[in-house]
Amino acid sequence: MTRKSLRRMRKSVAFMAAVGMLGLTVACSSPSSNQPQDGPVEIRFSWWGNAGRAELTNKAIKEFEAANPNIKVKPEYGDIGGYFDKLATQVAANDAPDVITMGGAYPAEYANRGALLDLAKVSGPLDLSAMDQGALENGQVQGKQYGVSTGANALAIVVNPAVFQAAGVAVPDDSTWSWDDFAKVAAEVTAKSPKGTYGTATVLTHDSLDAFARQRGKSLYTQDGQLGLDKDTVQDYFDFSVKLSESGAAPSASETVEKLNVSTEQTLMGMGQAGMMLTWSNSLSALSKASGAGLKLLKLPGETPTPGIWLQSSQFYTISARSKHTDAAAKLVNFLVNNEAAAKIIQSDRGVPSNSSMRTAIQDLLTPQGKVEAAYIDQIGKMDFAPTFIGPTGSTAVSEITARINTEVLFKRLTPEKAAEQWLSESKAAIGK
Repeated sequence: MTRKSLRRMRKSVAFMAAVGMLGLTVACSSPSSNQPQDGPVEIRFSWWGNAGRAELTNKAIKEFEAANPNIKVKPEYGDIGGYFDKLATQVAANDAPDVITMGGAYPAEYANRGALLDLAKVSGPLDLSAMDQGALENGQVQGKQYGVSTGANALAIVVNPAVFQAAGVAVPDDSTWSWDDFAKVAAEVTAKSPKGTYGTATVLTHDSLDAFARQRGKSLYTQDGQLGLDKDTVQDYFDFSVKLSESGAAPSASETVEKLNVSTEQTLMGMGQAGMMLTWSNSLSALSKASGAGLKLLKLPGETPTPGIWLQSSQFYTISARSKHTDAAAKLVNFLVNNEAAAKIIQSDRGVPSNSSMRTAIQDLLTPQGKVEAAYIDQIGKMDFAPTFIGPTGSTAVSEITARINTEVLFKRLTPEKAAEQWLSESKAAIGK
């Protein structure tokens, strides 16, 4: 096992240990939502992202503070790599930010531990009536609203047409292509490009595991919180991932590991050294800016006959159950999702807005890349895809398990078959099933 693998393993253990303390620490006292909040207050707002996102968010914060002079917002942000480890430590130490940006299964993870505020308690300052119904449901845990969607998002293949053109390879037709087509064209781009440029920037990632399974009539999780995958599906996933690396379609094992937690600007796509990259659609603008190229979005391979894609909230705004200024925190969230000034600043950086009025407000302001993102989400929204189930408590550790075991497979320390067995065993243990 590499040192980086060990570090990731220790991080995962540390995270779960910290999260395991949440129920205890939150139970020590009740939220302070009844404290007077008319006077000047300061609230903390955390998020992850690159410098571009920080610039946009800080502009929106200034607009909010101008409209709410009695509320000061202290921004806290950093790279995605250490964001959730830091958050787990903060929450366990009763030092959580007031407004916390989350993604994936984290809202359910923290809500089930009692660390997040039931937003029904701040329905006065936080109006969610204009949000898309699907977006609202994405932020609910056991019927209660804990998260507010920042916008819609979907998995996609980001493509750099300039890399394809330089290699003399045609960009694939995403209405018909298969995963085998993806692997073949990626290997061809690598072979016909300068050394250091690859057909695909990454092997398969944890995010794509669910889509990979859904195309086979499976799912990562079931409605009752079980794993919805069988061994054959997981084995095929690891097998395909290692073949991308072995064929040269994707970087080598060591290069892949080095790029696991880098910034947008340091990814191969961001540096203009990849023809394709499997990632989330709202990454397009940042990747385009970093690469200086006109990037486009393609649907995932293998979407026929059974679609594996789905619409997901890009991120969620949540409020700490221990916040002393819940009304002020709710006003900030309300401003971010319902105010035109904020929408015109943030635009599609956190996904296509889930409030239709905000979508209308920003339509003419979107960059060419932003319009591509919006059109892609509109296209995906018209598809007939299977329902999506938020992972149960403990499922946030599963992404770490996937990354660690995938690394073992890439370095040939595990066969895809043994990797599938280990993944199922560890993932079941993580969610307590």
